Amino acid sequence: MKAFLAIALLLAASGTLARDLDGRYVNSPLHDWFMGLRSGLGPCCSDADGSVVADADWESREGHYRVRVMNEWWDVPDEAVVVEPNRYGRTMVWPIYIHGYSHDLLHKLDVRIRCFMPGAGM
Repeated sequence: MKAFLAIALLLAASGTLARDLDGRYVNSPLHDWFMGLRSGLGPCCSDADGSVVADADWESREGHYRVRVMNEWWDVPDEAVVVEPNRYGRTMVWPIYIHGYSHDLLHKLDVRIRCFMPGAGM
């Protein structure tokens, strides 16, 4: 449980520019750019929080991306990839967390990738 909490706090701290829950980044030169980011699945910042992704937590293989979220690998739908140039420079993901239950009634978390933006070096 402590490891889960530590990971959650690290993820929360790493994507601060993509989040503006309290308006503290409203004067950032990238604020409007972040708020206007879209993938083929819709706006990135309006419905989900973005997080910076470490290089070890994403990969590109045969023209498709995968990203590690909540310690599991998830395929990035092609339509979730943000195609405009990455002005922030770092790889980011905007996951949507879906709570559900498995057949044995244990709580299960599913992740859908709303937006994914590879780092500027890609």
